[in-house]
Amino acid sequence: MPSKTQILLFIVISGVVAAVMPHLYHTEKPIRESLPTDSTSPPDEPLRITQTQSTKREPEPSDFHMRIPKNIPQGKKSIYEDVLNIFNKPNKTDLESQRLDSLDLPTLMKEKNMKMGAPVFIRAFKEERELELFVKNESTEKFELLRTYPIVAASGVLGPKLTEGDAQVPEGFYASSQQSMKPDSDFNLAFNVGYPNAYDRAHGRTGSFIMVHGSNVSIGCLAMTDAKIEEIYTLCQAALDAGQPFFRVHIFPFRMTEQRMQEAANDPWFDFWKNLKTGYDLFEKNRIPPDTGVKDKQYTFE
Repeated sequence: MPSKTQILLFIVISGVVAAVMPHLYHTEKPIRESLPTDSTSPPDEPLRITQTQSTKREPEPSDFHMRIPKNIPQGKKSIYEDVLNIFNKPNKTDLESQRLDSLDLPTLMKEKNMKMGAPVFIRAFKEERELELFVKNESTEKFELLRTYPIVAASGVLGPKLTEGDAQVPEGFYASSQQSMKPDSDFNLAFNVGYPNAYDRAHGRTGSFIMVHGSNVSIGCLAMTDAKIEEIYTLCQAALDAGQPFFRVHIFPFRMTEQRMQEAANDPWFDFWKNLKTGYDLFEKNRIPPDTGVKDKQYTFE
């Protein structure tokens, strides 16, 4: 049983918390939030929250930033400032990334000194749900990152695709040619990544029609939303039209850093992933997708 001193201390602390907590958040007239009901918005756009209010309030730098509460006793404000600055301080890298993501394709390519029709290269990471599109720099012969797209849907778990119908996204080194392009896809636009490749066939793996496509649903494929696939498809088709015979599509379980590989050391697919990492590291070093082959059921690289 707590002593009287402990009970008294609890009451005092409770009173202090009750007095301070209302000041930690915006306590003026509440804002009514409602979700839009218009179903015609593009599926890749996030739901917008509209804010309405019946009375005026002073403008804030951001409705979603924490604020220093009013009427803080003299000498206490700096404590709040130190804490809130941790949450509200802008990150220059993030801000630049957001700015680039907001640019339309022609503006972005012009800013990065890239040309429509230049060779392209695609990397996808299952764990991070990201797809990277690289464009070749004509002067350096290196591939430079144009944009990173979120993968909005991809079924399965980490590890390769083994059989038809297992709902797995494959992992490995693939390539898409003009025959892979599907402008009449039921998912707006799509291209076949080329699974199974020679490595998959050497291991008896089966499956077909593994695509990068639009929409926001997928079984065994990578769904990018209609708006994003239109941008990706346009760049890939332009590269093929300009003479690139095929573009490579490398699919990895995760970004194959040394730390992440160490974390996966006990995974049943670790040896397979070590083979993939060789190709991953070659591109990281040279910024040129390696030529791949298969020998003794292993990927080889040039």
